[in-house]
Amino acid sequence: MDRKKLETFTLETYPASADRPWLQYPNYEVFRHSSNQKWLAVIMDLPKSKLGLQGEERIDAVNLKCGPILAGSLLMENGFFPAYHMRKDSWITVALDGSVADDKIKMLLDVSYQATAPKVRKKKG
Repeated sequence: MDRKKLETFTLETYPASADRPWLQYPNYEVFRHSSNQKWLAVIMDLPKSKLGLQGEERIDAVNLKCGPILAGSLLMENGFFPAYHMRKDSWITVALDGSVADDKIKMLLDVSYQATAPKVRKKKG
């Protein structure tokens, strides 16, 4: 899945908004829950070296929230990296270069959406 497809899919699938909060990084886009403004995804373009890869050419990637067990198992697969500039125990970085299947990215986006959704509180009663 490329960046544009992921942007479109996210905005069409979830009640979310997108913004670019950093002037110095105009290609970094944050997707937030409409209800609580929590981040569910951050799409970036990074030098490959920031992900531990060879070279300085830029690569599109997305940070998604997930649990530590899922993150640990994904790191054994091609296209997954420790979270760039996020908590490594609860976020993962996914390359948007075709190395990860679209369906897997969509599933992980859903996991991230659910993990950052407002918590439902039970009434005491």
